[in-house]
Amino acid sequence: MRFVGYSKRVGPSKCGLVLDFLRRHRDRAFYTMDVYGALGEVLKRKSAVMDSVRYYERKGLIYVRGYRGGEDQTPFQHGFIVTFIDQDEPRDVAVKEAVERTERLLTGSESGSNRLNERIRHIRDIVLASTHLNELTSYNYLRRQVGCTEHELEYALGRMNQIYPDIKVVKLFGAYRFYYHSSMSEGALKAALESKINYVRKTKGRAHRIGHNWEATVEWFVDRLIENATFWEQKHRGGGRMDPRRITLYLVRSVGDRRNRAEVDRVWAIRNQLMRKPTTYVLSCKWGLVRKRDLDDFLEVLKWSKEFGVDAKDGREVKKNVIGVFAAGAFNPKERVQLQGGGEVTLPSYAERLSIDIIKASDLNSKLRERGVEKKEVTVQKICRAASNEVEVRELLDEIWNGPKKAEEILEEAAARNQEIYQLERTLEEKGLDINMIITHEGLEEKSKPAIQPQIEEPNRKQTIPQTINP
Repeated sequence: MRFVGYSKRVGPSKCGLVLDFLRRHRDRAFYTMDVYGALGEVLKRKSAVMDSVRYYERKGLIYVRGYRGGEDQTPFQHGFIVTFIDQDEPRDVAVKEAVERTERLLTGSESGSNRLNERIRHIRDIVLASTHLNELTSYNYLRRQVGCTEHELEYALGRMNQIYPDIKVVKLFGAYRFYYHSSMSEGALKAALESKINYVRKTKGRAHRIGHNWEATVEWFVDRLIENATFWEQKHRGGGRMDPRRITLYLVRSVGDRRNRAEVDRVWAIRNQLMRKPTTYVLSCKWGLVRKRDLDDFLEVLKWSKEFGVDAKDGREVKKNVIGVFAAGAFNPKERVQLQGGGEVTLPSYAERLSIDIIKASDLNSKLRERGVEKKEVTVQKICRAASNEVEVRELLDEIWNGPKKAEEILEEAAARNQEIYQLERTLEEKGLDINMIITHEGLEEKSKPAIQPQIEEPNRKQTIPQTINP
């Protein structure tokens, strides 16, 4: 046997130092890395901070906040946020004040050095502002306003869901996400959802996709077949939402329901060496059946635009070096235009009288036949219907042009690849769909369910478009 020497420890313990630090700064919250920065010389180990924090958390003296997962919490970039719970106040008041202090640290200037926190704060501010206006905030709107990549936005939204469970997500047709704050009333939410449903049906439907594909198709043939064609480009607000080759014109006076601005689909210039000024071509496209009023409207836009119109003795007219081009899937064969001097002409003849060049789908199909695309199953109309967007239209035309013998196979592969898009568009066209099948809420608590009673889904889980929908 031998006696073991023992010396009584003098001074507070490491746990006591952490608690005393937070008690002395009870009006603030800290990241655990900042606590270690203040007490590191005494604590020696970083883990000593969390050991102390967890010990006093169990005793109800310290509030700890991190990213909330399903059943756990994970630290922020600089560790967990910790603050002292005042024991001299009523418990519910003390806990509420502790949460508010951590909120100030997350959203205040102290977190400005953390780019992720800045992004989350910006997203939350946008959603809150929209909620006050009884509006939903779309995913694409957030991406444009925050100015980040899709991956960065997805990560920020996932983190925000863990920090702020009061920010809710709603999906329309299983594909389009919108965000709102749980303080929005049930009536306002229902009205906002109905408005967004109509908006999605209008802007994301089959006609909208094919119409844009038709514009890209005409542009591709112009770019491929016309030498020295230089397209105009514009930078549009919205972070690339609009094609840079779609041009906004400024109007001298209103044309139809357009007051100050009007859009044309493409503008390109061709410079002739013998001519001082280049010839400018202005393109307007319409996928559906074209009528006289479409041609008249296009001519009025050209006349009254600052870029292409000019004042003349007989009124406003199009500049001499500007030629309007109207590309249509088909012109109404039954419509005849009555002339002032008597008689009537077809729409193509009327366009020629207006000095408007026309491009028909059959004109472009003849170019494919000349290239060697023998199968009549491959037409520009079917390419527009098969492609998911303008980018894919150009890719398909490149493949078909370079491999005309495989044109039918290329088109079939594209159609098989985009079946989910076609299914979604069919869903959008179903006017009688049950609203419960259109709307899906993510991550909602039972107490915050709206009256619509949608299906509850796990947050941040990748959604897929259903293969079959039975209205």
